[in-house]
Amino acid sequence: MAEKTCAACDCKLDANPIKVKIGGKTVEVCCDECAQKLGEANAPAKK
Repeated sequence: MAEKTCAACDCKLDANPIKVKIGGKTVEVCCDECAQKLGEANAPAKK
């Protein structure tokens, strides 16, 4: 089985990754910090 890595930092994922929905697609991250980074990157730009 191929090892899965975090969508934000490429760290190896453990047995309980955090799932984050980005643009209708679900990705897995290793920690809350990475989940927040991806959430902020996906947020619409403020005017």
